[in-house]
Amino acid sequence: MSEIRLGSIEAGGTKFVLAVTDGDYNVLLRKRVPTTTPEDTLAAAIEFFMAHPVAALGIGSFGPIDIMPDSPTYGHILKTPKQGWADTDVLDPLRAALDIPIAFTTDVNASAYGEYKFGAGRGVNSLVYFTIGTGIGGGAIQNGQFIGGVAHSEMGHAPVIAHPDDDFAGLCPFHGNRCFEGMAAGPTIEARTGIPGEKLDRSNPVFDYISYYAAQMAYSAYVNLAPARIVFGGSVLSDAELPKIRKYFAQLNNGYVQHPALDELIVRSQVPDNGSATVGDAALAQNLLA
Repeated sequence: MSEIRLGSIEAGGTKFVLAVTDGDYNVLLRKRVPTTTPEDTLAAAIEFFMAHPVAALGIGSFGPIDIMPDSPTYGHILKTPKQGWADTDVLDPLRAALDIPIAFTTDVNASAYGEYKFGAGRGVNSLVYFTIGTGIGGGAIQNGQFIGGVAHSEMGHAPVIAHPDDDFAGLCPFHGNRCFEGMAAGPTIEARTGIPGEKLDRSNPVFDYISYYAAQMAYSAYVNLAPARIVFGGSVLSDAELPKIRKYFAQLNNGYVQHPALDELIVRSQVPDNGSATVGDAALAQNLLA
């Protein structure tokens, strides 16, 4: 397996992370290119993989995107707030240039798959993964398959119940303070406090609010899908918030549904070096060669 070369594109709104792994998912090469215009960014990705050929490629993209293979806009980024990228065809230029099988999904789905295969989801048959960073997203997997229907999930925009002490107006341009992303994504920390989250002491009450909202996401996921594991990734939460999330989860449940021990159910990402999306993309690419 190790002689096979697999490709990954973590297509983010700030940067594209391009990577090549071997068949055992060890990262051999990695390059970051800024997300500028679609033409320049995709050209840089094509140049990288022309110079470092792979047998198959996995793309995990920021969105919203069209992931339905029968759709005429499959492989496109849709009405994204990322300036200049709305209605961009990501998939076809790469297919035309590289002539290899390509898997296309959301960035959070790619991370969910990486955790399912190689991280916190090893040994279980179901998982929900949330990322809390600049935005909030979620992906669900059951028996190795993504759970979805006519589109990918938008778990970060599900309705939220505000913390009793939190009067923040919210930042979501669509929902204000009525969705998780509007109340708990990274930019809400600086908006509330005037200090970027990475410079703020973890004792600040804002992290208690975000833990409360993370617990709501976890509880909603559990009562809707009953996954064996709920994994949190992204830059906003740290291990310090896990006990708070579990505490609030238990309060929300109020003894109603049975669940695994909370320190086994609700965990942090376990793929090293924030590599969930890279290995997830590579594994999705490998599936195309099976």
